[in-house]
Amino acid sequence: MTTSPWRDPALPASDRVDDLLSRMTLEEKTAQLYGVWVGASADGDGVAPLQSEMAAGFSDDDWAELITHGLGQLTRPFGTAPVDPALGAQALARAQRRIAEAGRFGIPALAHEECLAGFTTWQATAYPVPLAWGASFDAGLVEEVGRAIGRDLRAVGVHQGLAPVLDVVRDPRWGRVEETIGEDPYLVGTIAAAYVRGLESTGVVATLKHFAGYASSAGARNLAPVRAGVREFADITLPPFEFGLREGGARSVMAAYNDIDGVPASADPGLLSQLLREEWGFTGTVVSDYFGVGFLKSLHRIAGTEAGAAHAALDAGLDVELPTVKCYGKPLLEAVQAGQVPEDLIDRAARRVLLQKCELGLLDEDWDPTPAERVDLDSAANRALASRLAEESVVLLDNPDGLLPLAPDTRIAVVGPRAADALAMLGCYSFPSHVLTHHPEIPMGIEIPTVLEALRAELPDAKVTFAEGCGVDDPDTGGFEEAVARTAEADVCVAVLGDRAGLFGRGTSGEGCDVTDLQLPGVQAELLDTLVATGVPVVLVLLTGRPYALGRWNGRLGAVVQAFFPGEEGGPAVAGVLSGRVNPSGRLPVSVPQVPGGQPWTYLQPPLGLAGEVSSVDPTPLYAFGHGRSYTEFTWSDFAGTAPELTTDGTYDLALTVRNTGDRAGADVIQLYLHDPVASVTRPDVRLIAYQRLELSPDESRRVTFHFHADLSAFTDRSGRRVVEPGALELRLAVSSADVRHTARIELTGPVRELGPDRRLRCETEVSDAG
Repeated sequence: MTTSPWRDPALPASDRVDDLLSRMTLEEKTAQLYGVWVGASADGDGVAPLQSEMAAGFSDDDWAELITHGLGQLTRPFGTAPVDPALGAQALARAQRRIAEAGRFGIPALAHEECLAGFTTWQATAYPVPLAWGASFDAGLVEEVGRAIGRDLRAVGVHQGLAPVLDVVRDPRWGRVEETIGEDPYLVGTIAAAYVRGLESTGVVATLKHFAGYASSAGARNLAPVRAGVREFADITLPPFEFGLREGGARSVMAAYNDIDGVPASADPGLLSQLLREEWGFTGTVVSDYFGVGFLKSLHRIAGTEAGAAHAALDAGLDVELPTVKCYGKPLLEAVQAGQVPEDLIDRAARRVLLQKCELGLLDEDWDPTPAERVDLDSAANRALASRLAEESVVLLDNPDGLLPLAPDTRIAVVGPRAADALAMLGCYSFPSHVLTHHPEIPMGIEIPTVLEALRAELPDAKVTFAEGCGVDDPDTGGFEEAVARTAEADVCVAVLGDRAGLFGRGTSGEGCDVTDLQLPGVQAELLDTLVATGVPVVLVLLTGRPYALGRWNGRLGAVVQAFFPGEEGGPAVAGVLSGRVNPSGRLPVSVPQVPGGQPWTYLQPPLGLAGEVSSVDPTPLYAFGHGRSYTEFTWSDFAGTAPELTTDGTYDLALTVRNTGDRAGADVIQLYLHDPVASVTRPDVRLIAYQRLELSPDESRRVTFHFHADLSAFTDRSGRRVVEPGALELRLAVSSADVRHTARIELTGPVRELGPDRRLRCETEVSDAG
């Protein structure tokens, strides 16, 4: 028996795919360019924008007919409705065999799932949201989490994960802030690349999203137009994607919903082909965000027909329509047959898809979809990782009089709408928040201790009472009286306030849950005022998906603890910080504002974006990017640098010694910021270019060296080139963007130097013995 070249694993993948394409009909090639969402409902509330209008149901007859030509992707076989993981894996294997048997070539579909904060399926570990990853400043731990998620996906037959989100926060009123890693592109890029490395190391295709500019939407409204300038786009929006591709090795990119200056990302060849492929050298697949191709017709109105939308997207370089077949199906097929769309576009996209399937082993004769015999998606190892990340991500914002840690035998009144609700720990892309709310008859599937439960377990000798006080976002103040009564009986009040994650207005944080200002939802601010007025010391605990304005209570609270949807182990992590078992080490990945208005604002501001006499609005945050306190003390000393004069292609080393001078182990985060006093265009006053998380025992010290290269000072000049300019620079070692401990002044000499896509992205750091 002679094996066809495309089946021969000894041949290069490109040769195999070329052979296969030459044998395929137009219908078979087109079938590789779309997914099918078999379980999607067109009724009621959805989990994707306008799902009720865009989704189409499939009967058994439809399905049988559809797969005769093959199928590109299967959409969310685990993430659409509750399914037992083991049974789901078996069902997916059966579906894959049916797909393979239905077509001439026996090629299965590529199955994808959401995995933003864990595998979005029933009974799978719910990790902290990406904003909490940013708060940890621990790329190594995030890589471990990505690897664990990838192993779980592979165990049940999933090939592609739709994560991570690389959008840089530009306006904290945006509902999807919880899905981002923060407001700084270096932090976002380094943490996201670590997650990608973890996911890809298991063989799962990571998908960078949303490419690009999605978080810069006007008015912080989901899907709204983006009006970012050339430099903001090049220097803030794009660098995280370069990290994800170059350092992470991501093999897929998701086109964003938004338009940029009138051109939708899903139909922008300059973005998806020229920049991504020609300049950056990307060779993987570009997939649409859900219904994104159809939106070119229905929302953007740049196409009058579904075939026109398909043509625009394919021509731009968008290879796969997700979540389900609409434009890339019959409309596209008929347009190609009529000569309205070149078949070369079909071939180009199909080749990319098939190359990826070849890499995944889906073209091999010995392909076997049989899943693992034992499936445990919330293992003890997973929970331990979730616990570590949750603990590292909790930020102690303030503790002015040392109220924390709490005494073990104190009287505690726990108050607030987030204290006794397990869902308070989870973001909108966790399965319980994303899907399970539509299935109230189904149990949670994983254990999620609340803050109230965890605090009682953490402090068994304390007297802990509870009053809800109010709901998350309703106007009822009827519970204030009981909350005040419980507080009056206590030595300390722990007020647990924050968000409810949801979708499209069904929550206070999450996709489509945008806000007009940064005041705490509902009457929670009034509840906090009432609690403070009792005179009992109040510890504010925030479980949120975005930062909220806290200036109203500045100086009036005993302590402030911030956790960004910390996942299934978040309750014990927060309780551990309150008891002192956990020494807080999180740092803010986003600024915490003084007042609810004055947005949008992030710390990456040029001089005229900062406070000054020219405006009555002071945007200075209450707590700056990078801020976070500890229960121990650290001293920085012995600052040293190499020769301060270097060329525009040169390097400079900056070192310091960090010592834990307290009486307990803890972690410090050393942050390095760049200040450019004079440039040819306005530049952020400071921006993060490196960081190092450092765990130290009492009296232990370590030497940290930052290896700065001039590439890290580059920016986009007036002509659109990325350049390094000669002149003075300041490297600032700091504990936050606003708290500088040491400044090194250096001078770049020589000509202006233009950089290409191979420029250095990262400032390498080295940790050694202090000597």
